[in-house]
Amino acid sequence: MAGLIERMSLVIKSKLNKLLDRAEDPAETLDYSYEQQRQLLQNVKRGIADVATSKKRLQLQTDKLEQSLVKLDSQARDAVAAGREDLARAALERKALAQQQLQDLDGQIEQLDQQQQKLAASEKQLGAKIEAFRSQKEVIKAQYSAAEAQVRIGEAATGIGEQMADTGLAIERARDKTEQMQARASAVDELIAAGTLEDFTAGDQSQLDRELAAISADRQVDAELEKLRAEVGTGTGQKEIEQ
Repeated sequence: MAGLIERMSLVIKSKLNKLLDRAEDPAETLDYSYEQQRQLLQNVKRGIADVATSKKRLQLQTDKLEQSLVKLDSQARDAVAAGREDLARAALERKALAQQQLQDLDGQIEQLDQQQQKLAASEKQLGAKIEAFRSQKEVIKAQYSAAEAQVRIGEAATGIGEQMADTGLAIERARDKTEQMQARASAVDELIAAGTLEDFTAGDQSQLDRELAAISADRQVDAELEKLRAEVGTGTGQKEIEQ
């Protein structure tokens, strides 16, 4: 039982793979992959922009702290000149704290700058790879289109394509119907000529009338035959009917 289930599973997987292979369009697959890569490149660019924004914000804070350092230093000097060492000490303590903050900010800015440079290098490499992939995919798509067209032409020329197969079936059916019609007409003619069948619509027609009617019937059958030939696009070459 387990072996049967495994074989069934293998058959199902095989058929699914065939269906997926038929449904897959290489051109669409390549275009989708290209768009995914472009989306990745856009994400990298957004990351660079975010890092640059964060670095700019820290630089603005650095500028404010530097201005604050100048102001605190000036205040400390003024306090010493005024004999207020307590105020001078408070200003210098705030200055020292601002210097520590400034140092920390400088370290963060340096890290962000390194990240920005790495992301910029990654963007450049990724952009080059995407451009190379774009060129390659266009070549592959062109090759696939050419091969697909060649296959279709070959199938049409050899009659193995689906459309040509349908046309072949239509021709074969038309031939069968034509042969049946010819056989039926021939059989009716033979039966009438032999007197086996009586033409009740003929009234008291003579043998000459019946022969003329038979000729007319043959012409009608021939006309229908020619009409069928014209419809199915075939010429001569019908099979001979065994008498």
